[in-house]
Amino acid sequence: MLETSARLLRLLSLLQTHREWSGADLAERLSVTTRTVRRDIEKLRTLGYPVHATAGTAGGYRLGAGAALPPLLLDDDEAVAVAVGLRTAATGSVTGIEETSVRALAKLEQVLPARLRRRVVGLESMLVPLAGGGPTVDPEVLVTLAAACRDHHRLRFDYRDRADVASTRICEPHRLVASGRRWYLVAFDVERHDWRTYRVDRLTPILPTGPRFVPRTPPEGDAAAFVSKGVAFEVYPFRGRFVLEAPAEAVRERVPPDTGVVNALDGHRCELLTGARSMLALAAHVADMGIPFTVVDPPELVEYVRELGGRLVAAAPISG
Repeated sequence: MLETSARLLRLLSLLQTHREWSGADLAERLSVTTRTVRRDIEKLRTLGYPVHATAGTAGGYRLGAGAALPPLLLDDDEAVAVAVGLRTAATGSVTGIEETSVRALAKLEQVLPARLRRRVVGLESMLVPLAGGGPTVDPEVLVTLAAACRDHHRLRFDYRDRADVASTRICEPHRLVASGRRWYLVAFDVERHDWRTYRVDRLTPILPTGPRFVPRTPPEGDAAAFVSKGVAFEVYPFRGRFVLEAPAEAVRERVPPDTGVVNALDGHRCELLTGARSMLALAAHVADMGIPFTVVDPPELVEYVRELGGRLVAAAPISG
């Protein structure tokens, strides 16, 4: 009986990887016959796990969504990741999720082995939440947007831009991107015939969603890069392109995605695209990194930095 229970847990763990398994593959993994696999699948079904089966040479078994949430099997690293994620969510940017996260975390910590509880406590002790990080978003809105992205359904929503101007948008949603405490929707604006980034806390979906659409090639080839460029560069009145004498990976460690876009030029240099409210702030931001750099564009920024450098040198004359 103990051997059978252990095998069922192992089988459930394999099915929870959200891929389709053939009976032969499962039998090989579990060191049993395919007939035993079929019997174990039936046992899981009687326990409430919705295991779906497809016939044919390309068929197999996969775990579906049921009416009730069955127990989940997590390995050590997964359990720690979930616990820390719930703790972070308790101070997160989604409206009303704090209390729910705390309840879920309490249940999880109740069944964590002592060795894992120590790991979680150690990680949590190093996490310091930053209060007052900005507006939160309605979790139902996130669910609606995520479903529309997944199912390729057109969306209509009311939106307020940075100037608080209201409009109604029609778009083909592509991805949700989280940056710090902000959530962004990357979508193709049907009426403007271009890709756009929308702040989720500024939009209100109009339901039901629209018809299905054929997905387009995403902007920049990557939704996160598109959002990063939009929030770190294009929204500012003063923008600049710099070449830094340092590897791209080293610069990315110092430049968050919402403050600049870093592109590798070679193994020793990279390009930085960033913006600011003034040319002084733009120049100071890059100079403060302490990395040798060259201003590439725009020409007026090149001239401004040259004049600023002259003023700084004049302000600190070399004593004779």
